[in-house]
Amino acid sequence: MTIQELSDRAEITDLLTDYCSAIDTNDIDALDNIFTDDARIDYSKAGGPKADLKTIKEFLRANLGDLPRQHIISNIKVQINGNSADVRSLCYNPLELPSQGGILEVAFWGLWYNDKFIRTSNGWRIQEKVTQPCYNWKIQRK
Repeated sequence: MTIQELSDRAEITDLLTDYCSAIDTNDIDALDNIFTDDARIDYSKAGGPKADLKTIKEFLRANLGDLPRQHIISNIKVQINGNSADVRSLCYNPLELPSQGGILEVAFWGLWYNDKFIRTSNGWRIQEKVTQPCYNWKIQRK
């Protein structure tokens, strides 16, 4: 690999981490520095919308609240084609759900992110994100 390819891969991996951190810390406006202005985001297979960035940001603000959560990504496969890249990464996302009658409920989501990145004048950005759920399950305890 060339130095440029290594640099591109590092920048893309950092951007995936930035995406997870923005969601986990409710820094929804940080998504403006992660996605292109014309990005298409598809959360439909996970129960969310398939929409533009503005609509997705509104959806996240309305639905995430203060739920404790962590997005953990791994198995990142990057295929760079000039100024674009196809990226597939595994996401593991445990989150604590609101308590119902004193019962703690934790949900565990496993999914794939299938992303298309594009090199812009401001660096790499996500142009398309499609979630592909693998599993989800819940644990309850008093």
